[in-house]
Amino acid sequence: MDNLFSDIPGGFREEIFETILEHDGIKIERIISLGQKTPEGEWLSEDKNEWAVLLEGAAVIFFEGKKEACELKEGDHLFIKAGRKHRVEWTDPEKRTVWVAVYF
Repeated sequence: MDNLFSDIPGGFREEIFETILEHDGIKIERIISLGQKTPEGEWLSEDKNEWAVLLEGAAVIFFEGKKEACELKEGDHLFIKAGRKHRVEWTDPEKRTVWVAVYF
């Protein structure tokens, strides 16, 4: 047993990605952000489908081809189809943002 909010370091500079579980083609990851975002001009695109839930903090995600960004607050979750280009435009610089992402 473990807790998603345990062992989070303070004052980190880089976003933290930790695999919680990997089994039979499914990967579950804890992501911790503090003001990080996708570098300007770059896009994220996963080989697998992704379901992500924002547990703590806040973030803004932008999808290629959409006019409006998706603002996420605590408890919000979203599905990103494999290959869909997206960017993390903003994460809260004052309060850590804790995500769980499931890749399948």
